[in-house]
This record gives sequence, structure tokens and C-alpha cells, in this order.
Amino acid sequence: MFRSICGPAFALVLALAAAARGADWPQLHGPARDGRSAETGLNWDWAPGGPKPVWTFDAGRGWAGPAVSGDRLILFHRVGDDEVVACLDAATGKEKWAAKYPTKYKDDFGFDDGPRATPTIADGAVYTLGADADFTATDLATGKTLWARNLMADYRPPKGFFGVACSPLVRDKKLYVNVGAKGAGVVCFDAATGKEVWKSTDDGASYSSPVLGEFDGKPAVVFLTRTGLRVLDPANGKSMYDFPWRPRISSSVQAASPVVWKDEVFLTVSYDTGGLLARLKGGQVEEVWSNDKSLSSQYNTPVRVGDYLYGTHGRSDAGAALLRCVAWKTGEVKWSEPKFGGASLIAVDGGLIALNEGGELVRFDATPDGYKERARATLLAKGTRPAPALANGRLYARDSKQLVCVSLKK
Repeated sequence: MFRSICGPAFALVLALAAAARGADWPQLHGPARDGRSAETGLNWDWAPGGPKPVWTFDAGRGWAGPAVSGDRLILFHRVGDDEVVACLDAATGKEKWAAKYPTKYKDDFGFDDGPRATPTIADGAVYTLGADADFTATDLATGKTLWARNLMADYRPPKGFFGVACSPLVRDKKLYVNVGAKGAGVVCFDAATGKEVWKSTDDGASYSSPVLGEFDGKPAVVFLTRTGLRVLDPANGKSMYDFPWRPRISSSVQAASPVVWKDEVFLTVSYDTGGLLARLKGGQVEEVWSNDKSLSSQYNTPVRVGDYLYGTHGRSDAGAALLRCVAWKTGEVKWSEPKFGGASLIAVDGGLIALNEGGELVRFDATPDGYKERARATLLAKGTRPAPALANGRLYARDSKQLVCVSLKK
């Protein structure tokens, strides 16, 4: 398959720890799940063909993005009738090991039948959640299965439109997942054994993945479920804050993760509902602003840089998504770039990069003073939806057929 072609206090701790390990990208949206990279001194003066390719790897089906820890990259994809957790050498693309299990998942709408949730790497283990809710822990060093269970069989949540897509969140050797069953909307699992620790809410499952937060001086796990915002005590699942925020129509998805900054949370869900900035303090949820005109993202999670949010606005499936910068405090639109398409964003080295659904990698300035593009190159085929990873000066991105590694080093 391989061919070479030579915020909160604990979030800060997570980011610093990741930097100390050599700029890992161990989960969805990076070390702190906020779409931010601490890497600097990268090359943004690309040749006409784009940044230098290092290697490619033939990927199976799926929308799960890559995750990187040290010299190991995890690719979670479907090959034939198996979901496969593959460990590659991050520098060369050579396969170190692969673990697999059979799956019968079939997309009801004829879209991709592969896994959707990006793997999470923590404490020497790889945690994956497949499209049909096969939940597994795999040893990062050897590929040995540590435990496995199926959440559909165990909790019997209703089947969603497009399979299971929640990337597991790890905190203090516990795993948090939006399962979506009655009495088990959110479930906490022991990371070492996979056994249930607690379950909470009746909320259905969204396609959003949870993040960490801190409110009123207490740690929290922050979810956007099918019902809306759920802020829970990570120790016992008790509700700290909740706020209904979901599309007004049933035929819809909530896929963007919450964006947390100090005691504020930004949510975006599209479908005539749009974006919400809420302040959570003293047991009360204050709506700072909300509308469907500022930043209404169907799938992609916006990134906060300074006092501004950068993200895609509009329906990607209708070909109407554009790139936008809005003021965090007010929702004021500072600029829009039309016909950009849905895109995954990473803030890095004083600017932003976007991997859009057309397979293009775009570098632009993080400024409210107008869209200023610095470089653009085509890396992959159209239909690119998985979130990329940026680790040790290399960008890893995939579409439905291949995973590519390009160097951004000078």
C-alpha cells in the first residue's frame, strides 16, 4: 500500500505537554482540541506545485482524520468489510502494524461506509469509535487490542443519519462519548478497561465531538449533543450548564465542536439556526449574541485567533459555503471569501491554513482586515472532508482514497 515520493488552566497544561513531546497531534483538532498548533518557522513560500510531498499511503474508506504521537501516525479506515486501525511511521509512511475487526455498517444514503471519528491517542493507547459504534482500545506500541465493545449493542441508541462520528475525549484516564441513548446520552468510560463509570442525560447523539472547559473554577466536559449544549462534571456526569441549541428541522446534523474561551462557549449548527456565543457563570447561561447571519457552519469547527473567529459559513452540501472572519464578542462579520467551500482550519505560525473539500491547502492571514491569501496548492481529490493533522513540520491529510504527507519545514 505504501509508495514513497521523496484557555483554561488544564487546557494550557495539555498544550504545553504536547509541545514538550515534539508537537504531537494526538486527536481531533490538535493537542487542546482547539485547532491551534504551537509550531513556528514553517515554510509558507511554496513552489508552484505546492509544499513538498514526503509520502502517500493508499487509504480505505472513511472520514476519520489522522492522529500523530511521536513517530507514529494512526490511520483509521475501512478496507473491504473490516475497520482497520493502522499505525504508520510518521516520517516514512511505512506500516508498523494494523489491527482490524469486521463491520457491517452500511450508509443509508449511499455515502461513505467507513469510520467517521478521528482516533484519540493518550497514555500509550489508541481509542477508536467506528461508524457502527465499535469502541476499541489498541496498544500504540504493538497493535494489541486492549479491550473492545459495541455501544449500539450495549446501549441501543437510535441509528443516526450518517453513523457514529464522536471522537472520544480523554481526561484523567477516562473517556467521554456522546452515545445518544435514553439514560445514556453521554457516557464516561474507564480508559484502561472500557467499563462504564457513569452515564448522564437522555440526549441523542450529534456528530460533534466534546472538548474540555473550566467554569466557575471547576473542570468540565463540554458537549454539543442533538439537544444542545451540555456542560457536565467529569467526575460524575452531573449537569453544570445546559442550553438548547439545535437545528429547527429533523433532517440536519450538528457536527462542529464547541469552541471554549474562558467562561464563554461558541456553538454553530447551520440549518437556519446559526451561531451562538454564551457566557456561563454563576449557574446562569447568558446569551451574548446569536443569529444565522454571522457564522453558520454545517460541519467544520471554527478556530479562535485573538478576538476573532475564522470558519466556514453556509451549507457545504449545497455548494454555498464561504470562508469568514467574525468578531468573537459581537458576531460582526469582518470579511467573507465566497466560493471557498467547507474547510478544516488550523491556526499556526501567525496565520491559518485551510484544507477545503476541493482538496486544496490554502494559507491565509489571521487578520480582520480583509482576506489575504498567501499560498494555495491542490493536495487531494474533491470530496476531502476528514480533518488534517499537523505535527513536527509535516501536514497529514486524506481523502477517500489516499493519505498524503507534505513537508512544511523550511
